[in-house]
Amino acid sequence: CLVCTATYLVNIAIAILAFLLGSLLIPLQTQVEIRKYDETQRILEQAREALLGYAAAYGYFPCPADYALGSSGAEVTHTVATGACAATVNGGATTGIYIGYLPSVTLGFTPTDASGYAVDAWGITQNRIRYAVSYSTVNSVSNPFTRSSGMRSAGMSSIMGATLLSVCTTAAGSSASACASAATTLTSNAIVVIWSLGPNAATGGTSSDEVENAEALASVDRVFIKKDKTAGTGPEFDDIVTWISPPMLFNRLIAAGQLP
Repeated sequence: CLVCTATYLVNIAIAILAFLLGSLLIPLQTQVEIRKYDETQRILEQAREALLGYAAAYGYFPCPADYALGSSGAEVTHTVATGACAATVNGGATTGIYIGYLPSVTLGFTPTDASGYAVDAWGITQNRIRYAVSYSTVNSVSNPFTRSSGMRSAGMSSIMGATLLSVCTTAAGSSASACASAATTLTSNAIVVIWSLGPNAATGGTSSDEVENAEALASVDRVFIKKDKTAGTGPEFDDIVTWISPPMLFNRLIAAGQLP
């Protein structure tokens, strides 16, 4: 039966085509995901450069834009003479951290969403770029990093020796201000941390490491997690984190005449 044979061959061809398309689909999805990771890393690097440029121009960092979405991507009220940022980004008197979204309007930074908030390559509301800056007292100077002449007054050597924001390789065993041990500490001296919650930002992540980076303002501390991306059945982690260290900042401030 020629018709039967033709139908059989067509079915085989369809099955083969479906198999080939299916085998291509996963690598294609992987490629898209890799591109978004690379693009987000580039966005965070640009954000870091924008913040360094701002500090070089003014001698201090901007306040964050607030999580309450009331600042439309601009920094919250910033009292430069004292370095104080509005309460909506204040992590609490014992935390020493101002935390919220990257102040993209203040920095003139893109890409942004329709409300003016900087976003990563995934681009949804939950994927707005997050930004934290230390306000820990250094050498008896309060709010030195958001205050006019604050870093000059605190002194470079004192800032180098200060415990500020910590970036760890795991949340396990960490406290509100430090990693579990030297072995899990990438830095305890970050002035600024900038990060993305990655592709699962909409669901918030489930691992303790991701929860550490997604804490609400009322429960935030000075610890952040940076590690390789993980997937599968184990604890998930897909956040992307970078920071500004004192030597990196001093290099820009000295070149701009803001220090010493």
